Amino acid sequence: MKYDQYGQAYTTTDELCDMLYKQPDLKFSRFSVEDPSEYNAANTKTYAGFEQVCHYWHHSVPIEEFDKNKQSNWYMPNEYYSLDIAEYILSLCKTDVELQRVGQELLLYQERDLFDLLRYLKYFVDTMRANNVVWGVGRGSSTASYILYLLGVHKIDSIYYDLDITEFLK
Repeated sequence: MKYDQYGQAYTTTDELCDMLYKQPDLKFSRFSVEDPSEYNAANTKTYAGFEQVCHYWHHSVPIEEFDKNKQSNWYMPNEYYSLDIAEYILSLCKTDVELQRVGQELLLYQERDLFDLLRYLKYFVDTMRANNVVWGVGRGSSTASYILYLLGVHKIDSIYYDLDITEFLK
């Protein structure tokens, strides 16, 4: 398996056949192949009944444009896209200290154009709660964000532990 400059995985027909030999139950529809025509034709001709594989497409756009396009679609319901995330997070604050910290963090998130990420994290946490999914208490530098604590991403109160937000948003 190889990865291109955009982080997309792809394989060759020979590699795919080797994987099929070793793992006959492998789901091939998940793979992108440089040239799947030979594999797909053989599959059809022999009535093997395996799934057809997808063609790997080389992108011609600059990586920055590719990333921007991928980051513009967060696959969440419209109600989260239209949510005023700053107002929502500020409404969760109970003290002046919390308001001041959240204001500082919101500026840092806004500078980095990360409000869609915050909206998505709200959707993600809401979805996990609705489906009774259990997740960890917190990990790494993200625990320095009080906003992520308020959203329920982690359980570490960064104000209580005096964690510096710049440890997360450098």
